[in-house]
Amino acid sequence: MESRVLLQPAYVLHSQPFQNTSLLVDFFTMDYGRVRAVAKGARREKSKYRSLVQAFHPLLVSFSGRGEVKTMGAVEAGHGAIILQGERLFSGMYVNEILCRLLHNHEEHKVLYRNYQDTLIGLQGDSNMEVILRKFELNLLAELGYAINLEEDYLSQQPIAADSQYRFTPELGFEITDQDEEPEQNPRIFRGVHLIALRDFNFAEKESAKAAKRLLRIALGAHLGEKPLNSRALFR
Repeated sequence: MESRVLLQPAYVLHSQPFQNTSLLVDFFTMDYGRVRAVAKGARREKSKYRSLVQAFHPLLVSFSGRGEVKTMGAVEAGHGAIILQGERLFSGMYVNEILCRLLHNHEEHKVLYRNYQDTLIGLQGDSNMEVILRKFELNLLAELGYAINLEEDYLSQQPIAADSQYRFTPELGFEITDQDEEPEQNPRIFRGVHLIALRDFNFAEKESAKAAKRLLRIALGAHLGEKPLNSRALFR
């Protein structure tokens, strides 16, 4: 990675206190993916950075340094800040947290960066929140090389059938099963009609929305590990 980068489009994914007056910030940048940088003095009351280094604020950030952790330089506000409230705020925090957990430092993800922007804009509006989140999660998995095939059984290559039942295995996909298992007994069992609903982002029925959420939680959990997500506690 270049030792000095100027005015890179970025969003703050996470920040935490560092030393006496600084912040350690994880940025999601357009050209360099996740970048961790120290914002020196950002916690001082009169710091010019204090009001800018906030989640969901589009920024233009400069940073420098040859090590894994950079030093933040100039920072400017991009276009208008995205305002999220209530459950939509918690959803934005959830998106930020899974990006922080799954992205490697200094790996470009331009398509995902645009998807992230679209997700924040969608959360700010009144669009269906379940559709917005499921689209983002599917795009994230695909970008990282773990795309879910909602079209066919991975063993037989037969199309997913609405009246069939399937077992899901992360990183493999769906396998038709004749065993008399209910999703309530085995969370990896899914009805074909619900998989088709996810493929079409049709969550008119509550059961379809619940199945989609369960599927994406299993798929992401295979890569997030056992440590629970802090943002999920906010929903509870």
